[in-house]
Amino acid sequence: MVLDFTPRFAFMTGSWNHSFKALTKNKECVIAVPTVDLARTTVRIGSCSGLCVNKFEKFKLTPLRAENVNAPLIKECYANIECRVVDHVKKHNIFILDAIAAWVDEKRREKRFFHAIGDGKFIVDGEKINHRKIMIDKLPNGV
Repeated sequence: MVLDFTPRFAFMTGSWNHSFKALTKNKECVIAVPTVDLARTTVRIGSCSGLCVNKFEKFKLTPLRAENVNAPLIKECYANIECRVVDHVKKHNIFILDAIAAWVDEKRREKRFFHAIGDGKFIVDGEKINHRKIMIDKLPNGV
């Protein structure tokens, strides 16, 4: 989830997860943002552990060197966000991440994202609707 209208994210995981151990140890990560053409691969990636499987090899992904963190970017993803852990809410296993750099591959043809809605089902982005004018017209004192 995005927090505070800033480049800050919250990520929840548990001690059973390899990502939990990596975040606790390294205090940094990359959030890779795949598009719908990678949906099946993404679900498969999420269904195995990086503790047992080299996901880059198994899923034929290309690691790229990040500028600010040791975790790799994923070339096949539309966007990659380099992050540092700034807090760990242990009661809920929530990691608070500050984004320190972002990379977008504007050359990718597919730019639709997909979102999990539970039980193995996803929604794919579609048409964009812009209501910015309505928001601006409704602000007090024309601000």
